[in-house]
Parts: sequence; C-alpha cells; structure tokens
Amino acid sequence: MTNSDIARSAVARAAQHAPPGRYAAPAGHAPPARRAVVKGLALRLIAPVLVCLGLGVTYLAAFQHPQPHRLEVAVVGTTPEAKAVAEAVRGKAGDSLDVTTVATRQAAVEQLTDRHLVGAFLPDPAVPELLVAKAGSSATANATEAVFRALAGHQGTALKVTDIAPLTKEDPSGGGLFFLLIALTVGSQVAVLVLAPAAGALGMRVRAALGLAASFAISAVGLLLAGPVFEVVDHSYPAVGGMCLLYSAGVVAVGLGLQTFLKHFTPLALMGLFVMLNLTSAGGLMGPELQNGFFRWLHSCWNGAGFVEGGRGLLYFGGAGLDGHLLTLGLWLAAGVVLMLLAARSEKRRTR
Repeated sequence: MTNSDIARSAVARAAQHAPPGRYAAPAGHAPPARRAVVKGLALRLIAPVLVCLGLGVTYLAAFQHPQPHRLEVAVVGTTPEAKAVAEAVRGKAGDSLDVTTVATRQAAVEQLTDRHLVGAFLPDPAVPELLVAKAGSSATANATEAVFRALAGHQGTALKVTDIAPLTKEDPSGGGLFFLLIALTVGSQVAVLVLAPAAGALGMRVRAALGLAASFAISAVGLLLAGPVFEVVDHSYPAVGGMCLLYSAGVVAVGLGLQTFLKHFTPLALMGLFVMLNLTSAGGLMGPELQNGFFRWLHSCWNGAGFVEGGRGLLYFGGAGLDGHLLTLGLWLAAGVVLMLLAARSEKRRTR
C-alpha cells in the first residue's frame, strides 16, 4: 500500500468517526447544494438591479428637465391691440405656448374651469392680469405665470395673478390626490402578491373575489385618510370612494391575470406598469404640459392619470372632464377582467 493510499484511508476513517457537521469539504470546493443556493440568489438579485435601472430611467426622464410645451393660454380681448399682444406673446414664447384669444374675462374663466386653458392674460397698460387655476397643476400654473411675468417686466409693469381655482389650505401643494394614488397603488400591488401563492390551491374565481374584497378595504382606508383624517378630500366622498375602488380593482385584476402567465416575474411587471410608467405620468408632481412627448401620451391613457385628473375635476372644477377619466379607469378594469378570464382558462387547461 502506498503512502497516498494510507492517507486517504485515514481521512475516510476520521470522517466516519467525526461528530456531525465537524468534517467539511476541502477548501475551494463548496457542496453542490450550497452552490445551487448561491447561484439562485445571484439570479434573483438581478431583479433589484432592474428595478433600480427602471426607476432611475423613468423618473429622471419624466422629471429632470421640465419644459413648457404648448401650454394652452389665451389673451382676453377682441380689439386690434389684444390681437397684437397675442401675436407678440406667440412670437416670444415659440412652442412653449399655444396662444389663442377669447372675447371676455368671463369666457376665459369658463374655459379655465372646463380645463381647456391653463392661463388667460388680460392686457392692461397699468395693471395686466393673469388668470390661472392652480388646482389643475401648481407646476403648470407657475410655469405660465413665469412666462407672462417676464412679459410684463419687459413692459415695465407689475403682473396681477388671480387664481380662479385655489387649492385648500389642507393641501396647499396640490399633491394630496397623488399621495393617495401612491397608497392605493402599493396596497393593491401587495394584495396581488399576497394572493399569488394561492394560485395552485384556489381557482381564479375565488382569488378574484378575495382581490375585490381587498380593493374595497384598501379604498375605504384610502378615503378615510384622504377625507376625515387629513382633509385632502373635503366633499364628494362617495364619488371619490368609487374612483378609489375602480382604480384599486383595476390594479388587482391586471395583477391577478398577469400572475398566471408571468409567475415570478409578476412583481417586476407590476412595478413597471404601476410605478415606473403610472406614477411618473399621473400629473401629480408635474403637469403633462411640462413633460416630454412619451409621458404626455401616457398621461392621456394611463389609469393613474385618470384617477388624479378625475379627482381634481371632481373636487375643484365641478366635474369637468370626469366622464373621460372614469372611462379610462373602467377600461383598465375591463382589461384586468379579460386577463383574469384568459388566466382562468389557461389554468383549467393545465389542470386537465
């Protein structure tokens, strides 16, 4: 017997008589089970990197460099002087303003209330006046004011600014509805993730019922906080509560439908749909008029924008544009229901 054979025999006998857990594999050779765990964790850690990348790209692209883009404003008056002012404003502002004229101050106020305008300028040699509606978007109103304040400064006069739709003292920044949207979004996404492990044990019908119940609870909590607790919503509780439910149920329905097909990638998909693209285009921090074309397009059809703009129209503008925003929320819910029906059909086929 060679020396190497004697050494191997001694090591084998030592391993047999050693207490459990005391004998380890040689350095540099991890057990196969441990290597598999490390490899699995390494693959899963790609997800937070992708989340960081997605959030960084979308939020920086949406908010880093706001620029006015064709803000809908009007010059009040039908005289040649008023038309000359409109032409002058149009020439100086370029693509940042879309300038029209309206006949009277009352007509300008009506168009601001209907949210067809973001500002109306009343030229006056002594005290020029700008009408804005900060409840529609404080950032957009401030951008409009900056343009016309510079114009008045060139004329050597002080600009009077009149807000025809002021924000409440409980929500001076106008971000209350947006923060409510964030709460509803996160709560609804967590509801989907809680229901995901039950996919093998419970049918889609039961999971959908549980998801709807969760949406009712999430909406009730959101309305309670935004209403009586923080007074962001000071009237129209049933209508705002209905919008909360429409939005939450839409997120839950889309999530439950996608989970059947995407499995472990569902959290990433929900993050992309309802955080990266949804919150950036909702108009809560910045009006779409100050964002690039991609986010302006998202604002026209995404459910977060439907909730925020619908809520603003309901609370501050007498319901202006509410029908269109409710349609947006309803279409997202309908898309979620269709996804759930397709998922239920797929699950039945797999079971068979």
